[in-house]
Amino acid sequence: MSDHGRPVVVRNVPRADPAVVDALAAIGSATVHEAIGRRGYLGPDIRPIQTGTRIAGSAVTALCHSGDNLMIHAAVETCQPGDILVVAVSAPSPHGFFGDLLATSVQARGVRGLVIDAGVRDTAELRAMGFPAWSRHVSCQGTVKATAGSVNVPVVVGGQTVSSGDVICADDDGVVVVARSEADWALDMSRQRLAGEEDARARLAAGELGLDMYGLRQKLTDMGVRWVDTADDPEG
Repeated sequence: MSDHGRPVVVRNVPRADPAVVDALAAIGSATVHEAIGRRGYLGPDIRPIQTGTRIAGSAVTALCHSGDNLMIHAAVETCQPGDILVVAVSAPSPHGFFGDLLATSVQARGVRGLVIDAGVRDTAELRAMGFPAWSRHVSCQGTVKATAGSVNVPVVVGGQTVSSGDVICADDDGVVVVARSEADWALDMSRQRLAGEEDARARLAAGELGLDMYGLRQKLTDMGVRWVDTADDPEG
């Protein structure tokens, strides 16, 4: 809703640099989440309906009411290539808000995927179309188009605030939101983390133990853990 509680559709969305968005897509949600301080995760209940898909895009947000997908239709008009449609609901709703027809509409506008805090349906068709979705529910139950909500206002999904233009990173591991103002920084931090992971991977592949590489042996010792040769030798 708008600041005055009235429904509103905001047409123009500020977006992050597309090159930065695409670079974050290649990195993946888990690394981005860790790199920005373990923030932005929409939680384990927002799940992909497909596997093997990794995307990022600029958020176009829609706030709908329970069992009513009217504002998704209003949001389509504001979508541009490279966007991800993010749908929140004003109250919990297991309905199937989004199916293959809406996917056809947004796909024609270059939308990369859907994140919805409610249900999707026609999932086989969505997978066949190559249109990825992350949802709280899969449900054949339909919706009405009767109540006005808002488009491109801040919404809350999985306890995280998503504003239009924020960067959404989504893959098999889940969905992470990065504030548009932090996109460049998030990319820098993610690249640093990737470099550290490459070094760790090489050391682990060479046989080094994570127990030693991460200093965990000493940490366990400080916690009072003792190494003994056998279970019958409690004194070590």
